[in-house]
Amino acid sequence: MPNNAAAEKRMRQEQRRRAFNRSTKSIVRTQVTKARQAITTTDENSVEAVRLAVSELDKAAKKGVIHRNNAARRKSRLMKQLNAINAEK
Repeated sequence: MPNNAAAEKRMRQEQRRRAFNRSTKSIVRTQVTKARQAITTTDENSVEAVRLAVSELDKAAKKGVIHRNNAARRKSRLMKQLNAINAEK
């Protein structure tokens, strides 16, 4: 338990940030999963799904929820998978 007012405030801030970060990460994971499924099933909307996933990754990186290099790496891997499937067609 916090022993002074500053520690109590810090605890409240951490709780708010943790909730925000968890929801943002959840949204990112959902969009990335949908994009991967769209790619593997050769769905005609796979380009749109990847675009949405990239957008969510960028938002999370901008807000500091994930590191920008982490977002760039994940975007690169998604695009690589998408381009590999499109090259096969």
